[in-house]
Amino acid sequence: MGAKDVAREIAAAALGRDPGPMTTAPSGSHHVYVGSDVVVKIIDAAGHSRLDREIALVPCLPAGLSAPLLSSGRCRVGTQEVRYACYVRVPGTAPGMGLPGVDAATSRLLAEEAVQRLRGLHRWMPAGNAEQTLRDPPDDGGFVSQAALCAGVENLAALDRDGTVPRRLLDGLTAIAEQAPLHARAVVPVHADCHWGNWLASGHRVTALLDFEWARFGEPADDWFFLARFSGSHMETVVDVIARATATSPESLRAQCEVRDAAYLASDLRAALEHPGFPAGMAADRLRGLEELIDGHYWWRGAR
Repeated sequence: MGAKDVAREIAAAALGRDPGPMTTAPSGSHHVYVGSDVVVKIIDAAGHSRLDREIALVPCLPAGLSAPLLSSGRCRVGTQEVRYACYVRVPGTAPGMGLPGVDAATSRLLAEEAVQRLRGLHRWMPAGNAEQTLRDPPDDGGFVSQAALCAGVENLAALDRDGTVPRRLLDGLTAIAEQAPLHARAVVPVHADCHWGNWLASGHRVTALLDFEWARFGEPADDWFFLARFSGSHMETVVDVIARATATSPESLRAQCEVRDAAYLASDLRAALEHPGFPAGMAADRLRGLEELIDGHYWWRGAR
């Protein structure tokens, strides 16, 4: 029996009826199958454990934030043990990385709704297993401290024996690291991966935030970074929405996002140099991102 057949069985058991046709959805790390009112995620049980993290958190999240969890567990696909999670399918579609095809007015409305959803998450006071799960942070490459970011940039330079990362870009990373806060605080629950590919929206309304596999305790800026950085041509609009909603100066918000951008890019480029199997396309994308950050002054080009 293949993964799709297993997904249908999981969905049927959760719904108590035939789930109807199910299609395969794109995913970089899971098998994902979507029916008219159900979604099933499956991953090799020997792979990463992030789905367990999501399963522990979703039932405890503020009401209406994410897709409700119907069932979860482990089963076999042929000779392979897999872990799975079955969710209610929430109406809407993902706006997508960079908000392609979204006009300016809609981008503002979606950003306003997303910011309010995230502020609800940041106000959430988890307890029990959910709190413990969030306090056990995954190694996501995010900003931890000035010292860690400086060390990470130095490590990147040491690994880059072939000069893949130009010296000017390394120097730019160092300059950002040296101006970073001494420490990041773990003060509120954050999604830590809330780019526009992980939201669902219908028209001008946000309907759900998905994929809580990287969630942890952190700072609100850990989420503001993802929301703004992956808004494509609407980045300035999203920065303005966040700044207004949170009463944060745009300059402070830009600086917080810049530090996080540097941390993620340095982490991913280190991984690309350390692991030959790192996808070449992803490595090239991160290098372009670093050029935007340093040469293009990404977070400051629209500042007045």
